[in-house]
Amino acid sequence: MIMERRKMIPVGVEDFEKLRTENYYYVDKTAMIRDLLYNRGEVNLFTRPRRFGKTLNMSMLKSFFEIGSDPALFDGLAISKEEELCTRYQGQFPVVSVSLKGIEGADFAEARAMAVGIINREARRLSFLEESEKLTETEKSKFSQLQMQEISNDMLSSSLQLLTELLEKQYGKKVILLIDEYDVPLAKASEYGYYDDMIKLIRGMFNQALKTNPSLYFAVMTGCLRVSKESIFTGLNNPLVLSILNAGFDSYFGFTDHEVREMLAYYGFMEKYDTVREWYDGYMFGNARVYNPWDIIRYLYDLSWDSKAPPQDYWSNTSGNQVIRKLIEEYGNEETKEEIETLLAGETVTKEIREDLTYNTMYASIDNIWSVLFTTGYLTLRERPVDRRCTLAIPNREVTDLFADQIKELFRERVAKESSKRDQLCDAVESGDAASLEEMFTDYLDDTISLQDTYVLKDRKENFYHGILLGIFAYRADWRTKSNQQAGDGFADIRIRVRKKNIGIVIEMKYAENAKFDDALQEAFDQIRQEDYVHELKKEGYPVIYKFGVACYKKRCKVRCEKEEAMIM
Repeated sequence: MIMERRKMIPVGVEDFEKLRTENYYYVDKTAMIRDLLYNRGEVNLFTRPRRFGKTLNMSMLKSFFEIGSDPALFDGLAISKEEELCTRYQGQFPVVSVSLKGIEGADFAEARAMAVGIINREARRLSFLEESEKLTETEKSKFSQLQMQEISNDMLSSSLQLLTELLEKQYGKKVILLIDEYDVPLAKASEYGYYDDMIKLIRGMFNQALKTNPSLYFAVMTGCLRVSKESIFTGLNNPLVLSILNAGFDSYFGFTDHEVREMLAYYGFMEKYDTVREWYDGYMFGNARVYNPWDIIRYLYDLSWDSKAPPQDYWSNTSGNQVIRKLIEEYGNEETKEEIETLLAGETVTKEIREDLTYNTMYASIDNIWSVLFTTGYLTLRERPVDRRCTLAIPNREVTDLFADQIKELFRERVAKESSKRDQLCDAVESGDAASLEEMFTDYLDDTISLQDTYVLKDRKENFYHGILLGIFAYRADWRTKSNQQAGDGFADIRIRVRKKNIGIVIEMKYAENAKFDDALQEAFDQIRQEDYVHELKKEGYPVIYKFGVACYKKRCKVRCEKEEAMIM
């Protein structure tokens, strides 16, 4: 279904002016401007997970404050009601605005060149300074250097400070400095092994622009992590850090429940509210409960074409999920293993959280990993912190599935290395040996992280065990294995053809609620019979067909097998 005569859904639109002039839907966050003006520090750092609206808010600030911007962009929005503030601040300041999210080189030379490119672009945007009658020829010469592809280290370090100085001289007003995604270069540098060089570069730029800069009115920065002061903000007066633990500005990043309801109603999808809440709600920033805005926008876009479109994991596709993997890799520690299972069950764990980390030590300890999971949005607050100890939970179904997918991926990697154990289990399936399959699959379950018997819906539990078993079968090259394929009148969980041995196999998996294994196995075989899952295998002439029922509960399983000698059809 294609929407008509409605505002466009703003997929990937992070430019405030474009959003307001090209008929996109906008969730009004402009009250943030009022709160910033009344409650700002000289340097204000907002830390939020990726895809929670940081870049759009920075673009909004630029459009509001910058001299020459169009005041009509804010007509009808919350900030327009603050007449005194608008008169005093709107369109009244020179602005330097840079985003560091594009600095992601594979080595320092490449990353440095990207940093130079960012300064080049901002200097070109402010190229009217070249014609200024208020700047000296020396100052103009320095400004021209900022547009060159080759910039000295000293000039690069002073670039942001120089731009503020020249703008102040041009306009006779102090400058607002906006730095978006300030920590992306550090994350990439840590990943690729040039962290120390990048720290020196970023520290040099920030110290000159933010420390005792007489041309600075105030600065706003955004990022995912609050990088420790000692590593990057050395000598800088304490920046005002506004993290996901702070009540201030808590509802300006992410969509509130009221905003989501309004958006669903506007596009005619209010019947999807419960689904949207299950999948994308659950983040607690300060005192505000918010949804992931990227997910809401992407799902609405899919619904606009297909009103029956299922919700998906949109968030993980925007970045890697290395931090989840790092935690799961620690599950050799029995305590960590149990804590992950507790989270997957929809329950909570309590951890001491450090917000001031460095990227090169974020995985140095399990405690640091818990902190990174929290600050990057994979875990969220459920109770207010006490002495830095926070009660944490997985926020929603989307992130629960991210954890489950990473668990299955690591399980498959381990299975690939254990060929003897894997082949013994597959041989048991081939021979219809239910007892051996039960023993070996139970051993696998005992050695991995599992879903417990609370919160998680029954079908998702079955899917989890289904995925584990498929991960084992995937390495059997002589099998033709199909999952959830049409079989008879329905869909068998797993259907296997062992052509060289003329063996057909059907496996139906069930989750045994409250350890009622016999009931679950009976349900599995009733389904195999009623849906005639062996029909296709009989039709294809397999003389021997094994029908397995596999019932799982936590880390236990029961297996039953029936052999069917099929007549050639």
